Amino acid sequence: MKWLQAIRQHIPSHKYAINSRLLGDDAELAWSNLGYWDDAKSSYPAACQKLAFHLAESIQLKSTDRVLDLGCGQGASLVFWMEHFQIQNLSAVELQTACVEKIQKNLNSKIKIQQDSFLNLKNIYPQNAMDAVLCVDAAYHSDLNLLLLSVIDVLNSKGRFAFHYLMLSDAFLNLNSLQRLKYQSLLKAADVNLKNLNSKQNLQQQLQQAGFENIQIEDISEFVFQGFADYIQEQQSQMSLSHVDQFKIKMTAKLCEKLYRDGLIRYVQISARKP
Repeated sequence: MKWLQAIRQHIPSHKYAINSRLLGDDAELAWSNLGYWDDAKSSYPAACQKLAFHLAESIQLKSTDRVLDLGCGQGASLVFWMEHFQIQNLSAVELQTACVEKIQKNLNSKIKIQQDSFLNLKNIYPQNAMDAVLCVDAAYHSDLNLLLLSVIDVLNSKGRFAFHYLMLSDAFLNLNSLQRLKYQSLLKAADVNLKNLNSKQNLQQQLQQAGFENIQIEDISEFVFQGFADYIQEQQSQMSLSHVDQFKIKMTAKLCEKLYRDGLIRYVQISARKP
């Protein structure tokens, strides 16, 4: 467990910060997600785009939608929504100061960005303000119940929400307390609270109780967890544990590989609609 302690001790300027150049994206507004790896020859930016595209397709994103991007990171997803879906009315929420400043510098005239928590949406936007809310590879750092309550307040009638989260498999429910404690420590290193995770049945109930319908939950663990781990394994020769950013990336890949191999915690794409 020494590598878990090392992750906690060597944190960049922000706990969610990532050096995208080391992953293979040199763009000013770079990607910083785990990617969707359905092609072994994909580049890192291409895999990140696929993850975002797959998410947007799940709610049939349209150019006329008023769109809100939660946890937009360095801004690559914002460019993607505008260029590939021709989104004209685009807003975003991001916690990291450096990311917000970079986005304001490059996209200030095209989008409206707020530096805040996406659990605080009702204090930022009026009710019924959005047709579609997207959260690419970030929601699982938060309490799902709080997130759902935050989002449903800003969606209009028939508004759609799509996001990525982690889900407990049926086998996880059979673990003893010591085994669960091990997973709690593993996930804590990645800023994920095990207590926030549920089985598929309970996930569906959470969404229904929050007021959502047309709920779809798709397990994409193989394309995300295993895909990212395989990609980083191929890049091993270019990385060294002596560099803090490289170490963080390697340990993230190691965690992804373990989660996929054990099969107890799954990476899922969730889409739902407000009545």
